[in-house]
Amino acid sequence: MTAYLAPIGLLIISNIFMTFAWYGHLGDMSRPLWLAVLIAWGIAFFEYCLAVPANRIGYGVYTAAELKTLQEVITLVIFAGFAVFWLGEKLTVNHLVGFGFIAAGAFFIFKGPIAVA
Repeated sequence: MTAYLAPIGLLIISNIFMTFAWYGHLGDMSRPLWLAVLIAWGIAFFEYCLAVPANRIGYGVYTAAELKTLQEVITLVIFAGFAVFWLGEKLTVNHLVGFGFIAAGAFFIFKGPIAVA
């Protein structure tokens, strides 16, 4: 059970770090770009310390495509919350429709091969 859940938990935490690394500086544009890059790089280090183990642990129970799909879905959920709560942006119906299509793609990745007659 741990091998199924640990990668998901680690990917959630790692994506929080990565979202702040990539987009956190947009909340304070007064810092010089070079400083924003250094801070982002420092934050991203911790993301890698979580993402690499998540993929190592998860690869035994998930395929590489399933791990990547999990990561993308988690990223979108975390980014949507980040955009609303940190950046003050609004989610629109277009965002929700786009996320819905991505969720549909995730469904097919986890469903397994479709039988072709």
